[in-house]
Amino acid sequence: MPARTRVKICGLTREQDIDAAVRAGADALGFVFYPKSPRMLSTDQAARLRRRIPAFVQAAGLFVNAQEAFVREILDQVRPDLLQFHGEESPEQCRLYGHPYIKAFRAGAPGLDTVEGLYQACLAYPDARGWLMDGYHDAYGGTGTAFDAELIQGLQQRFAGQSPLPPLILAGGMRIDNVAQRVALHRPYAIDVSSGVEDAPGVKNADKIVQFMQALAQA
Repeated sequence: MPARTRVKICGLTREQDIDAAVRAGADALGFVFYPKSPRMLSTDQAARLRRRIPAFVQAAGLFVNAQEAFVREILDQVRPDLLQFHGEESPEQCRLYGHPYIKAFRAGAPGLDTVEGLYQACLAYPDARGWLMDGYHDAYGGTGTAFDAELIQGLQQRFAGQSPLPPLILAGGMRIDNVAQRVALHRPYAIDVSSGVEDAPGVKNADKIVQFMQALAQA
């Protein structure tokens, strides 16, 4: 168990939101490269925002079933510290780039709606730097859909005593009013928040970011 729960704020699109997240103590910032997302960035936009991130704060690039050439373009021009795969990418596709990656799972989706199904899916990505559990929705990420707490608890029990394992990251429906409760219940390595600190998709609220971080500190 880490000394504190790490925080990634995802779906950033503005320089002032980068600054606000860094001031509040975020450990990582996420850029979305999924064309169907309202938070989608162009390569040039992302590169400009990436340059604003200071040392010791990581940048993550989020992809959903992206073409290899596009991922390589982002790696070359934006240089994210982490790749975050939210689609049906195979283990081989995730490893293709020789770059640290996180694999996201839509807990509750067909095939991932039981503890055993989710457990077996995780085992296919043992080299991931983290397993991210998101709520199930037809869309991918940033929907604010909460995950099934009992399903995640069951998964944690299934992995109990096994080590070393990629750390668990929780996403989906994280808000100021529930983050402390969820962290106390699951004790994840990190959490990932997007819509819970926004006024609109891609438009973060500096006050909400501060309140979210304060609520987390109480967990």
